[in-house]
Amino acid sequence: QVQLVESGGGLVQPGGSLRLSCAASGRIFSINDIGWYRQAPGKQRESVAVITRGGSTDYADSVKGRFTISRDNAKNTVYLQMNSLKPEDTAVYYCNCNARLRRFDKANDYWGQGTQVTVSS
Repeated sequence: QVQLVESGGGLVQPGGSLRLSCAASGRIFSINDIGWYRQAPGKQRESVAVITRGGSTDYADSVKGRFTISRDNAKNTVYLQMNSLKPEDTAVYYCNCNARLRRFDKANDYWGQGTQVTVSS
């Protein structure tokens, strides 16, 4: 079973920065795409940033130029550097990875527990 451990959330003022981490553990053959999602109260969960195994990235328009996603394949860890934070960034942030446990297994999605990010004065 894949376990995702997230950290780095907290309370920051507008314009501040946070760095989220998501580390995958367990018996894993390979991890493909990894994405960060967020869900604000009363809102649907939305994709924030995605990074492929090869390092290609994609961002939601609302965070382009402010957020940076990266990964360390050797450590099975993905990061989300968040700069110039705005109150509308307030949400629970979730890590998702698409992974195979064995070479010929079907890849499945796995989710972290979520970490709260609050941007407020």
